Amino acid sequence: MISCTDFIPVYNELFCYLEEHYGRKEIDNYWKTVFKPGGGSPLVNFLRAEGLPGCFTYWSGTLNEEAADFSMYLNAKRGFFKLEMHRCPSKGRLLELQKKIGLEPYRDYCLHCDSYRAACEEVGLRYIYDFQNVDKAGCSLLI
Repeated sequence: MISCTDFIPVYNELFCYLEEHYGRKEIDNYWKTVFKPGGGSPLVNFLRAEGLPGCFTYWSGTLNEEAADFSMYLNAKRGFFKLEMHRCPSKGRLLELQKKIGLEPYRDYCLHCDSYRAACEEVGLRYIYDFQNVDKAGCSLLI
C-alpha cells in the first residue's frame, strides 16, 4: 500500500499528466467523478446523516488522519461551519518537494478540494472556499 505522504506527489503528477495529454477539461472530469455527489464523496453521507455537524465529523476524521494543522468551528445555532487549514499536508509536502528536488506542484492542485462543494450543494448547503493562502499551504472554507 502507498503511504499518504508518497501518494501526494503521485496525485500531483496525475494532474500534470492529464492536463498535458488530455487538457484541463479532463482534470475537471476526473474530479467530478471522484467527488460525484450521491456516492463519490463520503462527505455527502455525513451531511445526510447529521446535517451541518456532519462537516465536523467528516473533516475531524480525515484531517486528523492526514496530520493536518487546522481549526474547525461549528455553530449549529447560527448555521455555519468553518474550516481553517493552517498547513495542508498535501500542498505543504509538494512545496517541500519543490525546494528539495524541484518537483513542480500542479498549478491548480488545490482546486480538487473545491470539489467538496458538490456534496454540500446536493444537501442544500452553500459553500465558500478561500484560496488566498494556497501558496503557503493554507486555505479556508465556510459552509
